[in-house]
Amino acid sequence: MLRTIWQPLVAWLAGLSLAVCLLLGPGAAAAATGAAGPAAAGALTPVELAVDQFLDALPADVLAIGSVPALKARIASGNPLLVDLRSPADFRRGHIPAAINLPLQDLVHQLEALPRDRDVVLYCTSGYRSALGVMALHLHGYERVRGFAPGFAGWTAAGQPVA
Repeated sequence: MLRTIWQPLVAWLAGLSLAVCLLLGPGAAAAATGAAGPAAAGALTPVELAVDQFLDALPADVLAIGSVPALKARIASGNPLLVDLRSPADFRRGHIPAAINLPLQDLVHQLEALPRDRDVVLYCTSGYRSALGVMALHLHGYERVRGFAPGFAGWTAAGQPVA
């Protein structure tokens, strides 16, 4: 019985750790495990080392857009699909203009709403759900998806327009 309780929790925590590493970018796996650079690499498990090496090889913005100006530039240059992962009630209270609402819990059930041939930018309030969404979509084969790490809170704090 304990096994059935702990297995989902461990899987969820592992997924959360990977999502955080993906959102934070290169070197995050080492930071999350307490490793302090190359000297501490011997303390990493083979899986942690592989994840860290994979993340170190990624360009800095491959999975996350880290600032409001970067998102504005992406909107101006490529017209990405903006997806708000917050609840419908939060979306109705305000969202980034031109965004669609697709709550995180519905994301993988609504894949047909997401184009594979166009950039997709996921955002939520603070970046946590968008990191999980980016990871989920990458696992479903979406390559042109990024999370907006500052989230809606960062957008509004920067004084940007809200629909």
